[in-house]
Amino acid sequence: MNFFTTSDNQAIQTNQSFDLGGGFDPIPNNTQLKVLIDEAKWAEYEGDRYISLRWMVIDGEYKNRKIFQKVRVLDNDTTKADKAKTMLAAIDSNAGGKLLANGVMPDDMALGLNLTNKPMAIVVAIWEIDGNKGNWVKAVSPLNAASQPQQQQQQQQQQQAAPMSTDYDPEIGF
Repeated sequence: MNFFTTSDNQAIQTNQSFDLGGGFDPIPNNTQLKVLIDEAKWAEYEGDRYISLRWMVIDGEYKNRKIFQKVRVLDNDTTKADKAKTMLAAIDSNAGGKLLANGVMPDDMALGLNLTNKPMAIVVAIWEIDGNKGNWVKAVSPLNAASQPQQQQQQQQQQQAAPMSTDYDPEIGF
């Protein structure tokens, strides 16, 4: 059977138009979402190097939606870089605080191990450029703001007890 056939064994037509979908409207301004980061890594575009985060909504009306965030901690404008570092520190604090406790610029492995798969809450806003719209992360917080002091205390204890995780197998080829 040819790979490029439909489920009813018809040849795939290459001269037709189609829509894969995915054209979502942005999530409304000031919406709070239960999320986790499912990808964290360094990226570069046209000489701009930044930390790329992909948030996944894990509950509610927007479940499984993705929100992409560029955290420009190396911006030439020091005010913007400081603001981005503050955002990264807030995200890290809600993910266990190990990057902040280590104090060095994280690599891809450290970002992935220490930021991903940690549920937290974010508030989104809408950006618009040249008629295109999307969401940006306006704020980040623990899932339960009422237990924030207790969580901060636990995080501080964890930071003192455990350094940044570098437990990985160098034999794995990724």
